[in-house]
Amino acid sequence: MVTAASFTSPSVQVKNPNTGEVVGQVPDLGAADVDQAIARARGASRRWGAFDHAQRRRDLGAFRRGLAQAAEALATLIHLENGKPKTDAMAEVLLAIQHLSHAAARAPEVLSTRTVSSGLMANFKSTVSYHPLGVIGVIGPWNYPIFTPMGSIAYALAAGNAVVFKPSELTPLVALEVGRIAAETLSVPDLLQVVTGRGATGAALARGAVDKIAFTGSPATGRRVMQAAAERLTPVLLELGGKDPMIVLPDADLDKAAEAAVWGSMSNAGQACVSIERCYVHASIYDRFVDKVVAEAQGVTFGYEGAHIGAITLPAQVDIIKKHLTDAADKGAKFLVGGPDKMQGNVVPPTVMVDVTHDMLVMKEETFGPILPILKVPDSEEALRLANQTSYGLGAAIFGKAHVRELAERIVSGMTTINTVLAFGSVPGLPFGGIGESGFGRIHGDEGLREFSRTKSVVEQRFAIPGMNVFTFKLPANAYEQFKGMAEKLYGSAVLDKASEVLKKLHLR
Repeated sequence: MVTAASFTSPSVQVKNPNTGEVVGQVPDLGAADVDQAIARARGASRRWGAFDHAQRRRDLGAFRRGLAQAAEALATLIHLENGKPKTDAMAEVLLAIQHLSHAAARAPEVLSTRTVSSGLMANFKSTVSYHPLGVIGVIGPWNYPIFTPMGSIAYALAAGNAVVFKPSELTPLVALEVGRIAAETLSVPDLLQVVTGRGATGAALARGAVDKIAFTGSPATGRRVMQAAAERLTPVLLELGGKDPMIVLPDADLDKAAEAAVWGSMSNAGQACVSIERCYVHASIYDRFVDKVVAEAQGVTFGYEGAHIGAITLPAQVDIIKKHLTDAADKGAKFLVGGPDKMQGNVVPPTVMVDVTHDMLVMKEETFGPILPILKVPDSEEALRLANQTSYGLGAAIFGKAHVRELAERIVSGMTTINTVLAFGSVPGLPFGGIGESGFGRIHGDEGLREFSRTKSVVEQRFAIPGMNVFTFKLPANAYEQFKGMAEKLYGSAVLDKASEVLKKLHLR
């Protein structure tokens, strides 16, 4: 277990983004330190992987109880280093614990050996089994410093793996506390280790001798993680950015939709990969919807203690937000709430903008701030076309009654909500992940457990059928006619007719 007291230098200062106060200091670990952590995890993985599911579930239950008992301390650390309100921080802790509980409970069923049909080979028994990969490297983000990485850590542990976790250098304190609780509650030492530091520490983990890397962050950094992991052909799971759209149809509950649009775009100061970053509203209800959104947004407080949203955690993100808003203003966008001139330091007030177009940065690139651009559309088909006009594909939301399910299936995204926003991350049984520049692979749910498992297929011949052994050169003289007859009887002559046509064209018959 790596703690801040284990190393004297170099170090990373952790600051409260709202006050600028230094709230902690952690070691900036190098490649040698990371390699040592991986080696320790390798030993732990052998012990943990040999446990049966019941043993692992008991251990993870103790870990869960330890996290629950420390919930207030964990939430306080998130509040200090991330800057989000304490209520939001506590909700994050609760959801993280929920995923740990779900993963531990589902693993025995999801990862048990199962028998599959052997098809025509009825004399064979075919099974699929799931085995731990070994050591999983998890590189977590700063915006949800415990909830997001727990979506990988919980499922990796439940699948029988050890974990080396590298948190963001902006929010390492809560990670160290999670590591401390793991060390005290899990029966296998070194099963969950925390390595702190800047980008070089994460790069060392990606290049290290791990069996899989789970990374959450930007597409640009995701590409670098892939390049580093490629040196060892280490598989990667990437949960990257988003530009999530929201569509509001004429039959939507406008009060509910407006409230959801403001919360979905501005909670955690808009610093979520699944934040609503684009809103497409049917022309027939556009004016009423905008009025309701403005009223909702004007009630959102920002600041520190007691506010709905805090400051922007990452200083560099402030420049991106300002760039997007300035670009939109230059291209004719109108700000009904907030705007680039209302920004002060790393505090970005709630911002609602209209008269936006798809050539604006705020409609194309991830903004990651409390910003809601609203665009009027003539019909649902245009809304769908514009929603899909993106290189991302993480989440989406649709508000309405008729045809919402059909539209939900047609939106190009890994996840979609209907008459709510962001809910997919809170349902532990649902797989979480995207497509395109939003990454690939899935955390959470049954898919999340299998994501951190090695799948093995086993086929066993139970008895022999005379004349039916195709795995030999000693076939009967009439084997071709037998196989042809079986194909025709089982699958229809049309299959053979088509094959004959193809062979004739190739001059093979």
